[in-house]
Amino acid sequence: MRVVNKPDIFGLWKQICFEDDLKAFELLFHTLNTRLIKFSVFYIRQKEAAEEIVSDVFVKCWESRKNLTALANPETYMFVAVKNQSLNYLKKFSNIHLVQIDSSNDVEFVNTFDPEKEMERKELYFLLDRAISSLPRQACIIFKLIKEDGMKYKEVAEILNISPRTVQTQLFRAMKKLSVILADHHLSTKPANGSIARSPIMGLTLIYLLFKIFFSGL
Repeated sequence: MRVVNKPDIFGLWKQICFEDDLKAFELLFHTLNTRLIKFSVFYIRQKEAAEEIVSDVFVKCWESRKNLTALANPETYMFVAVKNQSLNYLKKFSNIHLVQIDSSNDVEFVNTFDPEKEMERKELYFLLDRAISSLPRQACIIFKLIKEDGMKYKEVAEILNISPRTVQTQLFRAMKKLSVILADHHLSTKPANGSIARSPIMGLTLIYLLFKIFFSGL
């Protein structure tokens, strides 16, 4: 379940702009930094460069804070700034090669009580990540901002400079494509001996995962 409690970004912004509050700026940084880096990586596919882009945006916001007192939605402003910087980066380095978005190699403990079930769950999540990455770039960004970052249609529309209706349409198209990919995978898991499916666990997990992703937070 997503944690609802989070710092008041608008309040922090006011403290930064009107009171030059460095602690408020540090809290804003810790609140948005990881999310902004992930957002930049959607565009440029390079984590180190994304970290530098986000850092530059924070620095410029601090330096220009006295000119940004009238912002109604500082969080959206930060996302738009990171998007623009990321697109500028792509224009400057147009020969960038694509790399995997999630470059972490975190070790996960396998459930020794039921290792087969754990491996099937990991396989399904890996498939889902790969399916999401296969979406058109804008659809992928929309899906991740809404379903993973918890943003509203209107916020995503402002960040991407498109209509909320377009956001909604692309989100549902993305979900439809993901459901087809995952369903096809489930059908392809029939073993060679012709039995109904490799494991009932995979089928139940697939249904649960699709339900959780598609209908939570809508």
